[in-house]
Amino acid sequence: MSSLRTSIHGQWSSRWIFILAATGSAVGLGNIWRFPYLTGENGGGAFVLVYLFCVIIMGIPIMMAEILLGRRGRKSPIYTMEALAYEEGLNRNWRLLGWLGVLAGFIILSYYSVIAGWTIAFIFKTGMGDFLGTNAKQTTEIFGNLVSSPGILLFWHSIFMCITIRVVSQGVSGGLEKAVKFLMPALFVLLLVMVGYAMSTEKFIDGLRYLFIPDFNSLAEKNLFSDVFLPALGQAFFSLSIGMGAIMIYGSYLSKDSSITFNCFIIALADTSVAILAGIAIFPIVFTYGLEAAGGPGLIFVSLPIAFGQMPFGTFFGCLFFILLMFAAWTSSISLLEPAVTWLIEAKNMSRVKASYVAGFIAWLLGVFTVLSFNHWSFEFSFAGAIKENGLFDIFDILTSNIMLPLGGILVAFFTSWLMSRKSTVDELGLGDSLSYKIWRFVVRYIAPLGVIIIFLNAIGFFKIFSIGN
Repeated sequence: MSSLRTSIHGQWSSRWIFILAATGSAVGLGNIWRFPYLTGENGGGAFVLVYLFCVIIMGIPIMMAEILLGRRGRKSPIYTMEALAYEEGLNRNWRLLGWLGVLAGFIILSYYSVIAGWTIAFIFKTGMGDFLGTNAKQTTEIFGNLVSSPGILLFWHSIFMCITIRVVSQGVSGGLEKAVKFLMPALFVLLLVMVGYAMSTEKFIDGLRYLFIPDFNSLAEKNLFSDVFLPALGQAFFSLSIGMGAIMIYGSYLSKDSSITFNCFIIALADTSVAILAGIAIFPIVFTYGLEAAGGPGLIFVSLPIAFGQMPFGTFFGCLFFILLMFAAWTSSISLLEPAVTWLIEAKNMSRVKASYVAGFIAWLLGVFTVLSFNHWSFEFSFAGAIKENGLFDIFDILTSNIMLPLGGILVAFFTSWLMSRKSTVDELGLGDSLSYKIWRFVVRYIAPLGVIIIFLNAIGFFKIFSIGN
């Protein structure tokens, strides 16, 4: 059926452009910012080992399912789910699954743009020598001054949103393809340069040991399930951009003769490679300059600037690192805006340029709430036993990451494996009735949904109920 449909929005010119674009969607701040500090907090090599297992067992099968839906529907996620539900003789209200993904990605973009703005600000702060000779107290103060100033945050948020809108407004071939052709190779080159510097540090071998050799003694005081497996499972799932409409809409631009299975393995390999390379680049610097590996979210914006302020050519490499972060954020942000833009084109008959600016403006406006969440509108609340301090930003993050994305992942797996006919999925995956297909169907039917349900229950604090008093 998908061969009879064509996307009105265009098509990728080649398989490798699709792989670059989907990898760009998956590669973001989560790979270069979140993965290293999670590794540091949760057992180093042991965490990496579990993470790789989760990518293979959970991430790849659900990504295959989402691309399958996108290519078969050839429309925005909302109209894709409506069309496929009708094709399979199901209730058209399955379009709500499309709405769930589009809205989740849209909300994520609104606050993601603010965080990405930090990376642009830090490019200039590093370049102007703000971190030369600084200590932890000083870098904490610099970061604190940034987030407590709504005017400055709004400025960088606006700059980042403008460059995102500009790319998306140019369409598939004129905007998305040109952007990923430049940004993804540039990102890998910058990352390799940072790895090259890390190789020159005194503690390079120590960094490799920490990253690749599991130290199970370090896990003696940890709960293997909640402190290692669940963070690894969550990182594997969310780092692949599953459940937010981005991979589905990119799949709708994929040609019929391109292998979904092959593409997904390459995308997952590239996405994981970026995360691993980020760890190789960061941990030798952390150990060489006596920083704390388990530095949490502040590892990038508070701890690493100390090292950049002390190392030879630190200003150059510091700028390089934050440019790398900005590129990673940019490739993800264009994929987060694209689903909303395609819906406006289809539903409201807008031109792509107008749809891009309308959707981008609304996302920018919603991002103002995140800007104010770090200063004037900050407030504390408790969620799943943890105290949150940044008001609406934390609410947006919890709503999307802990509720909307896991729910979207479960429903994608359920729809493709339980409701779509076997003939439809066999036709789209192109695997025939082979062992590979049977393994995929089993995993998406049983294993992947169970894993996502576990992430969801952990995210809402379900397991903490049973740990009270232990």
